[in-house]
Amino acid sequence: MAANNNSNNEVESTDQVGIRVEVATNTDDITDAFGSVGNSSSSGGASTSAIYKQNSYGSGAIGQLASNGYSSSSYHKNVAKMVTDRHAAEYNMRHKNRGMAIIFNHEHFEVPTLKSRAGTNVDCENLSRVLKQLDFDVSVYKDCRYPEILSTIKYVSSQNHEHNDCILVAILSHGEMGYIYAKDTQYKLDNIWSHFTANHCPTLAGKPKLFFIQACQGDRLDTGVTMQRGRTETDGDSSMSYKIPIHADFLIAYSTIPGFYSWRNTTRGSWFMQSLCAELAANGKRLDILTLLTFVCQRVAVDFESCTPDTPDMHQQKQIPCITTMLTRILLFSDKEKAPAGRN
Repeated sequence: MAANNNSNNEVESTDQVGIRVEVATNTDDITDAFGSVGNSSSSGGASTSAIYKQNSYGSGAIGQLASNGYSSSSYHKNVAKMVTDRHAAEYNMRHKNRGMAIIFNHEHFEVPTLKSRAGTNVDCENLSRVLKQLDFDVSVYKDCRYPEILSTIKYVSSQNHEHNDCILVAILSHGEMGYIYAKDTQYKLDNIWSHFTANHCPTLAGKPKLFFIQACQGDRLDTGVTMQRGRTETDGDSSMSYKIPIHADFLIAYSTIPGFYSWRNTTRGSWFMQSLCAELAANGKRLDILTLLTFVCQRVAVDFESCTPDTPDMHQQKQIPCITTMLTRILLFSDKEKAPAGRN
């Protein structure tokens, strides 16, 4: 299977408790889907019904985060340092450090039905480069098993992020609806996000928590549509302290919408990561993150189409990223300057 975005021969493939804040043309394209490499129940993909279990909250980012057992009966007071004025329009990105960027790059798997993800190292190298240009402290973890991933996440979330602007986690792997694959097994994405909620990681309370997921979310295909030329306000004053939801300030950017394939070029990298890295390199310090991600979606939607003439069902397919945001302010990676003594 192959996908192409230009005339060059290239390979592509699918891949209730709050917290109080106080002052203080090549045919080698593939999909990042578990279903694309096992027994198939549809074009190029296996059914996820045996793996995916629906819960009352749904399978998306919000649903998984909401299903962690938080309830009003378990309420206890959480307090964190205020890092931004209550009604500030933008996040405070003037801390000493930009913050940590953790990349989990999965190429090879122990799960027999999962193929190696050719092209993922290109994604990893490009993403690492642009994040360093945006002043992130980048750490890359290759082909980790799930216990290693969980241990790393627990360690990162336990660190003191007081002098950091934000946190960023990127996962490049195979996936299914609601699940992503480590080297040895599948896991739910909320097993990662939940460690960074404001009650679990108070030094990141009120700060952006960014997650970029390059993986399939199912085995459905997007055939696209040919386009032809033709014809809240809130009440209340600011106070010395204010309360925010524990799930505030998250952004989760998926390479594709729930239920669908995600395509990857085996020589140039995935469509999503190619587009994200290009936008971050060109506009990372000029545009706010939601505007930038809108243009990432535009690049993926308009500039890419699969090219698999030997597999007609997979030929000339499209893709659109999916952005879930709980951000509460504008996020802009402005130039990082040395903070004066005593300022964090």
